[in-house]
Amino acid sequence: MKIIAVIPARYEASRFPAKLMQILGEKTVITTTYQNVVETGLFDEVFVATDSELIFNEIQNHGGKAVMTGQHETGSDRIAEAVQNIDCDIVINVQGDEPFLKLEPLKQLIEVFKEDENQEISLASLKIKLHEKEEIENPNNVKVITDNNGFALYFSRSVIPFHREISYDVDYFKHIGVYAFRKHALLQFSKLEMKPLEISEKIECIRYLEYGMKIKLIETNFVGVGIDTPEDLEKARKLI
Repeated sequence: MKIIAVIPARYEASRFPAKLMQILGEKTVITTTYQNVVETGLFDEVFVATDSELIFNEIQNHGGKAVMTGQHETGSDRIAEAVQNIDCDIVINVQGDEPFLKLEPLKQLIEVFKEDENQEISLASLKIKLHEKEEIENPNNVKVITDNNGFALYFSRSVIPFHREISYDVDYFKHIGVYAFRKHALLQFSKLEMKPLEISEKIECIRYLEYGMKIKLIETNFVGVGIDTPEDLEKARKLI
């Protein structure tokens, strides 16, 4: 299989505009993320997919590969446009605002497809257990529930499952937005109409479920530093 990584990079983020061009150490956030992904050695090629000339030039000026795209509602739609003419089998979506992603979770996602002999899985992603009540109830944390084989049943910003039976312990998992797609499933996704559940929750993975595709979730202990706010950027700078 030819495996590539694509980093969707939108300049006008709603909560923190221009966050990917902020300085982290001696480089921008997006350049740090790009170079860290390349250094894993897991991918045949790594690209940044962006609608911003600033980001496009930033990556190219640092010797990287970038693809200009149109404007899109979701990162998956942006990646689908970027890869349609790239020869590959598996596409790993790494978030541009997750500069400290580690090697092991990426290897786990790739392994899902190597073991999927019947090619039933359209998408693989990561989940991590939540423990604090505040984190579980935070709508910025997308929660996911899976069946006994680790396939996604639903994603929500609400608390799922609802803890009606207080005497019974239940685990809560946060969805981490790192995806691995089969290329043909990704291209199919981009042609599918958004349905009410995806529009309501603003969670793109729901589109796959609404159209009957299989999503495999891998549990991880990796805690990244997602840069969604200026405060997150300050936390990330302390890790450099």
